[in-house]
Amino acid sequence: QLQLVESGGDTVQPGGSLRLSCTVSSGFTLNTYAIGWFRQAPGKEREGVSCISGSGLSMTNYADSVKGRFTISRDNAKNTVYLQMNSLKPEDTGVYYCARHRSPSLASCTFTEGQYNFWGQGTQVTVSS
Repeated sequence: QLQLVESGGDTVQPGGSLRLSCTVSSGFTLNTYAIGWFRQAPGKEREGVSCISGSGLSMTNYADSVKGRFTISRDNAKNTVYLQMNSLKPEDTGVYYCARHRSPSLASCTFTEGQYNFWGQGTQVTVSS
């Protein structure tokens, strides 16, 4: 059974940094499928934050609200996708989820939730002074 486990969430002050990890269970080839990061703030709908494609090119995509502050990367040897978050703002607060796209070997990725069929349990990020 495929499992995705997020970690790295914490409480930080505005302007701080965090690195989230999404580790995928063994037996699954991480670089074959796109992986997305999503977040859900209290009282709001879940939204896409960033994704990295499953092709060898590892194309990335970012929501406008995090461009220039967040960086997604993948370590295939560790079966892990990272989300480096810098210059954090209170509006970045929420539960962050990683998810695997249902289709392999896509050259690009989008934030269409229905296209992701395996989800982690989420990790809480709180940005507050």
